[in-house]
Amino acid sequence: MEGDLEDGSMLSYQDRPRTFPTMRSKPYNPLIFRIFMGLNVRVLFVLLLLGFGAVFYIGVSTSPIIVFVFSICIISFIFSIYLAKWVLAKDEGPPEMAQISDAIRDGAEGFFRTQYGTISRMALLLGLVILSIYLFRSTTPQQESSGIGRSASAYITVASFLLGALCSGIAGYVGMWVSVRANVRVSSAARRSAREALQVAVRAGGFSAIVVVCMTVVGVSILYATFYVWLGVGSPGSMKVTDLPLLLVGYGFGASFVALFAQLGGGIYTKAADVGADLVGKVEQGIPEDDPRNPAVIADLVGDNVGDCAARGADLFESIAAEIISAMILGGTMAQRCKIEDPSGFILFPLVVHSFDLVVSSIGILSIRGTRESGVKSPIEDPMTILQKGYSITIFLAVITFGVSTRWLLYTEQAPSAWLSFALCGLVGIITAYVFVWITKYYTDYKHEPVRLLAMSSSTGHGTNIIAGISLGLESTALPVLVISISIVSAFWLGHTSGLLDENGNPTGGLFGTAVATMGMLSTAAYVLTMDMFGPIADNAGGIVEMSQQPESVREITDVLDAVGNTTKATTKGFAIGSAALASFLLFSAYMDEVASFAHTPFKQVDIAIPEVFVGGLLGSMLIFIFSAWACAAVGRTAQEVVKEVRRQFIERPGIMDYKEKPDYGRCVAIVASASLREMIKPGALAIISPIVVGFLFRILGHFTGHPLLGAKVVASMLMFATVSGILMALFLNTAGGAWDNAKKYIETGALGGKGSDSHKAAVTGDTVGDPFKDTAGPSLHVLIKMLATITLVMAPVFL
Repeated sequence: MEGDLEDGSMLSYQDRPRTFPTMRSKPYNPLIFRIFMGLNVRVLFVLLLLGFGAVFYIGVSTSPIIVFVFSICIISFIFSIYLAKWVLAKDEGPPEMAQISDAIRDGAEGFFRTQYGTISRMALLLGLVILSIYLFRSTTPQQESSGIGRSASAYITVASFLLGALCSGIAGYVGMWVSVRANVRVSSAARRSAREALQVAVRAGGFSAIVVVCMTVVGVSILYATFYVWLGVGSPGSMKVTDLPLLLVGYGFGASFVALFAQLGGGIYTKAADVGADLVGKVEQGIPEDDPRNPAVIADLVGDNVGDCAARGADLFESIAAEIISAMILGGTMAQRCKIEDPSGFILFPLVVHSFDLVVSSIGILSIRGTRESGVKSPIEDPMTILQKGYSITIFLAVITFGVSTRWLLYTEQAPSAWLSFALCGLVGIITAYVFVWITKYYTDYKHEPVRLLAMSSSTGHGTNIIAGISLGLESTALPVLVISISIVSAFWLGHTSGLLDENGNPTGGLFGTAVATMGMLSTAAYVLTMDMFGPIADNAGGIVEMSQQPESVREITDVLDAVGNTTKATTKGFAIGSAALASFLLFSAYMDEVASFAHTPFKQVDIAIPEVFVGGLLGSMLIFIFSAWACAAVGRTAQEVVKEVRRQFIERPGIMDYKEKPDYGRCVAIVASASLREMIKPGALAIISPIVVGFLFRILGHFTGHPLLGAKVVASMLMFATVSGILMALFLNTAGGAWDNAKKYIETGALGGKGSDSHKAAVTGDTVGDPFKDTAGPSLHVLIKMLATITLVMAPVFL
């Protein structure tokens, strides 16, 4: 890595062929991929045929709806393979581009292997804890009547947890796999036209998004169908189909567990490297972003893949899994209360919605096409406008398919017009998603006033930039909260007035209406994830163009794509926060039902006037602030190590600035990787342990004071307050960070003095402050919110 460096008589580094380090000795592929690649083609074909046959057999034995879901998912997998082949068929450009891409890929895959090895060991340990708790817990009346004992319930929950963790890990790997191979192809396409570069980036992101959503839907479907067949659901003396979704909760917890640590580790990695590279490179040395002379630049580009691609894939996997399972639980509960003859439609409705999501999002991805323009000097069409057109097509089709789904699955003779009310609930969710995307775009895109005002504040110094960014982030929480509030109330009211009544004649569709709105919000999830994956791929492409010293006109194209990518990443985070709020509300309702089942007593209200319950709420809010502080501090500590290393290299190797010596990129990669893995443990452990410890301690207190449900009530209060505080904090962090980043990008377009000006230096400071906000603490918070909801649902027996 350090060979071929200092020799004054040699040609300058700028004139010699540029080579970049290999971070590992040989390519890495996960074990499961190596096994499949080592099989004979015919053997592999037979195994796949047998696998498909087994899947369709359990599908046919369960419900025609499951067969429909499996069919759509298989077609979508085939479509994703087409997208991957299309992207990989593009050329990688000149050799120096490929060498940089290889270095990024080596670093990303090496970190992924180490990070997910740590996460897998922690998952196995937690699986043993869950097994121990379930082996000694009480059973619900439903489990007693169906003959499922403690041991069977324990092994089912642990198996679901581990499967959810495994699928989430695969989703994360898929997200990273495509990004590290697409980045150089986007860079190469940018040498020809902006539209082609955009299309390559979108289709690469689309491949990852389709695979992630497919895996989520297939994983839940296979688990549901397997349990249905294995337990003989529906036959006399066996479990009722309406109770089956409760067995899937472990799957959602496994997905949440992996997503939280992936987001923490990846976020710490990417932002520590970014901050370290910017503080020394841009501010102290005055060199451009992604300059090959900066020793931390490879680590920064690696971070885009492990933090924004791998972590985001696991994040959305967890979001969809939590929403599907909570909606299935509420659908089954409502169908049981209303004595609906065939409740399978209400239970399986979320799976069908996301199957249609795959179809409409695929059409939206294909709507973004390249043009025949040639030459990089042709006018650059606004990429955000093109992406918005694709999103509009996707939303229009989603409205149609959602209406079809509700009429097909939610029609019941007991309330003939109920399906229309639920279709309107879905429309509320779809509108909410669109409005969330628009609000986040307004606050983070430099075409709009807030970011331009933030950029103007940079002209008066670093302090005014920080003040303006914080105030913008605080202000940006208002509109999303109003939208969420209106959505929850509207959906609940529409469901409540749907005409569905329980056995006592009381309206009972309110909560399920909220669940349907959440499904509506996520009914375009695959396209939204595509836009999110587009961001880091475009960012990497810009880095490769800069490091390989391509013409300025090529960098202009990648800069435009990068700025749009910052906005799409911010909008996706806003979208994820909104869906997290609704999903947490649903999981909270499912938690109360679960507690009622175990306690054999109604549990419908939480009174915060009780001192212990109020204290639980305070602890929940405190958890959000402590978690955010630890996440940001982890980035700061790791960035300090990077800054020291980069400064050391510039001092000890003065020839770096004159291109006579090469930086030691591998040293920075190693520092960031080891530090981020070490730093992710403390905040992650806090999130897992806190609700369990609080619930258990107050359970003991309740036992001695004669309040048997005190532990469950305190945890419920903790969950409610943490959700509210977490939503506001995540909105603030994500929006402020995205606005600071794009204010810097706006100045770099030439406004307010352009690159190198005092305004630009102040904007770089703001961007540096915002980095841990938007890519570490903010994204981790909405994962934390959903994980708290799932862990309380799984660990409910501990609190009783």
